[in-house]
Amino acid sequence: MVLVGVVRHQVTVLLNGTPKKADLKSARETKALQRCGLLRAHGVHIPEHAFHGRKAFLSEAFEKGTYLKEPNTGNKPRGNVMQDPAYVETMMDGMKKNMMNIVPQTVIMGWINFFFSGFVLVKLPFPLTVRFKGMLQRGVETHDMDVSWVSSLSWYFLNLFGLQSVFTLILGSGHAADAMRDMQAMSTMGMGNAAGPNLTPTGQPQDMHKIFLAEKENLDLTEHEWGLENVETRLLVKYGKKPASVLLDQKKAKIAKLAGRQAPSSPAAVAAPSAAAAAASRKKGRRQV
Repeated sequence: MVLVGVVRHQVTVLLNGTPKKADLKSARETKALQRCGLLRAHGVHIPEHAFHGRKAFLSEAFEKGTYLKEPNTGNKPRGNVMQDPAYVETMMDGMKKNMMNIVPQTVIMGWINFFFSGFVLVKLPFPLTVRFKGMLQRGVETHDMDVSWVSSLSWYFLNLFGLQSVFTLILGSGHAADAMRDMQAMSTMGMGNAAGPNLTPTGQPQDMHKIFLAEKENLDLTEHEWGLENVETRLLVKYGKKPASVLLDQKKAKIAKLAGRQAPSSPAAVAAPSAAAAAASRKKGRRQV
């Protein structure tokens, strides 16, 4: 098991080859989304005018497709992705890596299951409950055997997952002889792992223009709240120099101020106070007469 893991790691390193250089345009797309996310998450740390300036700039850039690889093709339908050399190469690399993970483990497990099916190899030096019987005695269908006995197939799986620390000690962190990666590769059968930063889990390229528009909507819904607003009052309240009701009064005043800014400015709303004032003046004139 250790020898197979070391050989598989070396072969995987040879298949990887020279690391590819990062694409500038792809990195620009990703960083633009990260910048927008940071603005929404940490906008409280910058003043209101700075927040709204960045918000307007990013909203306009996302709507126009400034950060796209091909800004002029944001609304055009995509062609056949199988004709894209970068996509095909990425998919083939993922398939080769997954084959290196799947084939050795499948061969070893089949060999053990064929030649040593029903064999009992070791006995654990401590007692276990009956619930461990299905895990430790796989391939040996008996009800009378003690749970501490381990079958050949179960011993293989225990070694498969138990040697990860040994592989890390020999090969270092991030080695290719990772059993969890093998199980994931067997479940996905190699297609999902081919996905890159701009690919969906099924390996299809993402529509970055739609992602930018969705991020623009999220940014438009984000309201700014200055993190240092009333910081002096909060500090005095914290150390008991002022009552906590002062903060509540300031919040109420701020809400009233915002409500006054957002009051409707329609002609009917403007004409209503004028009509009321005119009616009051006429009534006052009648009383004087």
